[in-house]
Amino acid sequence: MSKPTPISGFPEWTPPQRMIEQYVLGRIRDTFELYGFAPLETRAVEPLDQLLRKGETSKEVYVLRRLQEDPGGPAGDDALGLHFDLTVPFARYVLENAGKLQFPFRRYQIQKVWRGERPQEGRYREFVQADIDIVDRDTLPAHYEAEMPLVIGDALRALPIPPVRIQVNNRKICEGFYRGVGLADPEAVLRAVDKLDKIGPEKVAALLAETAGASEAQAKACLALAEISAPDTSFADAVRALGVTDPLLDEGLDELVRVVETAAAHSPGLCVADLRIARGLDYYTGTVYETQLLGYERFGSVCSGGRYDNLASAGTTRFPGVGISIGVTRLLGLLFGADALSVSRSVPTCVLVALPTEEQRPACNRIADALRRRGIACEVSPSAAKFGKQIRYAERRGIPYVWFPGADGNPDEVKDIRSGEQAVAEPEHWAPPADDLRPVVS
Repeated sequence: MSKPTPISGFPEWTPPQRMIEQYVLGRIRDTFELYGFAPLETRAVEPLDQLLRKGETSKEVYVLRRLQEDPGGPAGDDALGLHFDLTVPFARYVLENAGKLQFPFRRYQIQKVWRGERPQEGRYREFVQADIDIVDRDTLPAHYEAEMPLVIGDALRALPIPPVRIQVNNRKICEGFYRGVGLADPEAVLRAVDKLDKIGPEKVAALLAETAGASEAQAKACLALAEISAPDTSFADAVRALGVTDPLLDEGLDELVRVVETAAAHSPGLCVADLRIARGLDYYTGTVYETQLLGYERFGSVCSGGRYDNLASAGTTRFPGVGISIGVTRLLGLLFGADALSVSRSVPTCVLVALPTEEQRPACNRIADALRRRGIACEVSPSAAKFGKQIRYAERRGIPYVWFPGADGNPDEVKDIRSGEQAVAEPEHWAPPADDLRPVVS
């Protein structure tokens, strides 16, 4: 068998990186639960017609089929695809289980997704997302849109990562403004403006003329709106100064003012109103979010989402919601690539129980069991080599302590192999310093 080669876009972290990932996921999970979100996991596949409800994403979907085709199996819109985010599966779950859920329903979901895009730094074909959503029946108060950045700010602030800035906008501002200047296809305008950072204002203006029928003056007005940014509510005055009026525009400004004010009271500097943030996906209807990792802005958003009113509906019943998603693999991939995260040791093991002779393995196992019952991760040496060799084994693996069973009635001793300090110890009472109990991520 030839040596296997990695598959681009499908990351496989090393054990130390995986421990960092688990730590990050644990801290994110803790914050989500502090805010009252309940855990959920949905299936990995969805019908294609459901996956493609979201907009221009068909080229990103991995279609699922058996290697041996089933002539009677699903085809066309009935075929299955791997989900490429967690919002569409969640909307389907709400519709299927609405009779069992208590509304407003708050859920978090930490799960792998798959997306067939070109792999590059920070972008993968298989990755982990950490989502939160709040849905309600028929109506969802706007104050939930103001809550989302607070949760994300607290979750990311709990991690040893650079600070983040959450950029917020409201689709009602954009759509109302575009209508106010006479553009009849706001979604086409939004998709064009969403490309502003990638292709620049001149090409966006040309795209507005081509896809939305915008005149030069209309395109200029749309670009002027997109240039407005402020860390406080002054953005509202800047929008009104452009002289465009529309009821939907006023509604969006009021909602975004509440988001910015709430964030400023909770975490000054966390949010900035940035009216170029469009989130080109068709189903967003209110506040939208994108999150920049400071120092890594060139890689784009590591956390995004928004308000949606029509994604989950059955007949006349709607389940409006608001959600936001942390691209955990994307975030970690960028930081791993910059060597910006480390862990204090490469294994969870805190103590290696030395093995004097193979005949004493049962006794050493009992010592290890006693330590594990008290929450101390340990393992017994793989062989009864000379103690010096067993110590070197612990050093190579980053295990900080070696436990030496007492011989001939002498007490056990434990050695910190970093400092050389050694002391008498009993497995029922000894404990390492708190910083050594588990690997520390920094």
